Amino acid sequence: MISGIWRKALAILALTALVACGSGTPPTPRGAENVAVNRYLWAASLDVLSFLPVQSADPFTGVITTGFGTPPGSSRAYRATVQVTDPAMDARSLNLSLLSRNGPVALETQRAVENAILARARQLRIADGAL
Repeated sequence: MISGIWRKALAILALTALVACGSGTPPTPRGAENVAVNRYLWAASLDVLSFLPVQSADPFTGVITTGFGTPPGSSRAYRATVQVTDPAMDARSLNLSLLSRNGPVALETQRAVENAILARARQLRIADGAL
């Protein structure tokens, strides 16, 4: 049988262990701590490249992969892979690989698509009132 002193010591030890477990901060919603991409760049990428069929989109890694599609008013088919690498809304956070059926596209074409995505992301951010 446990004496009164040992019971009190055991109760204090258990209480100390419980207090040490609590961090005092509210719990984070499940999954929110793993999403490390800028939501405006993500949405703008999907919006600008909406003429391409999405094969996969993973917001946790920030990668969007599309199949071949033809933009309106063109006869050339393109395929894109987009990676949003950072939660900052910055051009360095956006990586775009654009291919045609004949291989990589001209650097000017790729820059034009990147600029369109960045411009659309700015529009979405302004419309959201985040400025």
